Amino acid sequence: MEPLLGLFAASFAAATLFPLPSEAALFAYLQAYPENVTLAVAVATVGNTAGGMTSYLIGRFIPQRKLDSKAVQSVRRFGAPITALAWLPIVGDALPVAAGWLRMNWALVLVFMAAGRFSRYVVVAALS
Repeated sequence: MEPLLGLFAASFAAATLFPLPSEAALFAYLQAYPENVTLAVAVATVGNTAGGMTSYLIGRFIPQRKLDSKAVQSVRRFGAPITALAWLPIVGDALPVAAGWLRMNWALVLVFMAAGRFSRYVVVAALS
């Protein structure tokens, strides 16, 4: 149970501004527990999505004013589906914050973020 908690924590933290490689945590977990692929992918996805939604919530608290960052422009242009790319290094961290700041529908952001993160972890699991 403790290794799964560690995987959840690493996945959660990696979805924030902390530069942690959650893929490495999942890969390491799967090397130790190859029989738990489905559970590990689910835990990593839930943890990473929860971290992303925390970033979304932080964006909701940023005061509304004129803001013209690339992340805001992208989210404004493509809407909630762009948050499926929130798992990308560096640029992805800003997407859920921008979605929250733009007051996008949280349920749509949740669905797209979870789908993107799940897809990435499925690929990592397939490669391990």
